[in-house]
Amino acid sequence: MKFTGSQIVAEILLEHGVDTVFGYPGGAALNIYDALYEYRDQIRHVLSAHEQGAAHAADGYARVTGKTGVVFATSGPGSTNLVTGIATAYMDSVPMVAITANVPSNLVGRDAFQEVYITGITLPITKHNFFVNKIEDLPGALNDAFRIAGSGRKGPVLVDITKDVTAATMDYKSRKMPEEPKKVSGIDAEELKNIADIINKSKKPLVYLGGGVRAARAGEELGAFLKKGDIPAAHTIMAAGVLDADDPHNSGLIGMHGTIASNKAVDNADILLAIGTRFSDRVALNPKKFAKKATRIQIDIDKSEINKNVLVDIGMVCDAKDFLTALMPFIEKKDRSEWVGEVMELKKTTGDVKCDDADLHPSEIIGTVCDMTDKETVYVTDVGQHQMWAAQYLKHDKTCCFLTSGGLGTMGFGYGASIGAQVGAPGKRVIHFTGDGSFHMNLNEACTAVSQQLPIITIIMNNSVLGMVYQWQTSFYGNRFSATEPGRKTDFVKLAEGFGLKGFRAANMDEFTEAFKKALKEKGPVWIECIIGKNEKVLPMIPAGGTVEDMIIG
Repeated sequence: MKFTGSQIVAEILLEHGVDTVFGYPGGAALNIYDALYEYRDQIRHVLSAHEQGAAHAADGYARVTGKTGVVFATSGPGSTNLVTGIATAYMDSVPMVAITANVPSNLVGRDAFQEVYITGITLPITKHNFFVNKIEDLPGALNDAFRIAGSGRKGPVLVDITKDVTAATMDYKSRKMPEEPKKVSGIDAEELKNIADIINKSKKPLVYLGGGVRAARAGEELGAFLKKGDIPAAHTIMAAGVLDADDPHNSGLIGMHGTIASNKAVDNADILLAIGTRFSDRVALNPKKFAKKATRIQIDIDKSEINKNVLVDIGMVCDAKDFLTALMPFIEKKDRSEWVGEVMELKKTTGDVKCDDADLHPSEIIGTVCDMTDKETVYVTDVGQHQMWAAQYLKHDKTCCFLTSGGLGTMGFGYGASIGAQVGAPGKRVIHFTGDGSFHMNLNEACTAVSQQLPIITIIMNNSVLGMVYQWQTSFYGNRFSATEPGRKTDFVKLAEGFGLKGFRAANMDEFTEAFKKALKEKGPVWIECIIGKNEKVLPMIPAGGTVEDMIIG
């Protein structure tokens, strides 16, 4: 049967189980969108306000559902507007397929209207990408894109298709995609026994887990391992939620704004088992001194991460779930209550210092949200102080219920990702934490949330400054506040009304609690502006290049 290139795109999406795409139409993509009209009962298209928002939505959808997110864009500025979203997914290893339309083949390389070399632009921020200018190559490119995006260390893949290919026809037979056979990790049995032996003999072991544990959906295996070995664990921001916040072995966030417990535990551990994490510069701030007393063991699915940032004593390339499953039989049941107790006692000491120039404080806001929602709630953040407060204070225990831009640190990520999360998990409550700086970047996606009637609650922590940079300028730049006091007069309540959604403002806890109660009853999106002090700090804090000895607590 003859299909156009555009119809083949739709057929292959269905073959890969795709029922939702995010995007924005345009001239070069007209044929694809015309085909989408035919498939509108099978494929839901969510129209964004801006292509960056669509990319973040596909990202958020992928993180919540575990599926590969799909985003469409037209040529030129449509495709370049995806770049930040693609880079965000790349840095956090999120599976995404970006399908862009380009100018017709005969105009490629002629500086045609809205022509851009998007495969060249995105080469460093994709796992792979394809330029398709022959219809015969289209099915293979799309199938390979989904395979590459969703296998190994997951990530984004871009497929750029010329407009003439979207209109051309060829014989094509739709088929159900066979399930990918699960690849068995090449775990060396002797090496595994050696690692188990080292752990069994240790007195002060510590697990340091990252996003790879979350990506592998290995939370259950990790919990069983920690319980059997009676071992404490510290997590990166990308692994928030893998362990219950109240788990007796969870010492909390590690790194620059990590808990005192986690950072001191790393300093005192005799074994550091790093699983699915890359020793980033926000965790191993001084690589030469990080876990200096410990035998360092690193497990990662990506060979290039072993020894990249911190030299380790043992490295193993494999999936986190496979590793923990294979390791468990060799781990002896232990009582390390003295060591665990030492770590958990430190967890009681926090860096929560309330500034005296406001009646509303981040820890209280977040605590109230946790008290008034269930543990199925999906939390999404932008980037900045509010992001760190959320990571520190949220009580959650669902692996895929904390969404944040960890690697790229993308301000403006949150609203698009919240939309994708709410579309992907319609039965769950989505709470979006943001700051006034981040929110100004992509608040235009409010029109998408309204159009789709998505009950996302956005909590805007408004301190009227660019908080994280302002904090650094306070602590390390002698109060020279360069470009961090924007003097904006945005009225978020009036702006919310202009978008067609509910807006509230709170200056104290009573006002916030009342506003949040009302927000929970709304069927559409809600914004709550929270007035906090500009001198609120994210603490504890280890300065860049520092160690636990340099930790600022108050």
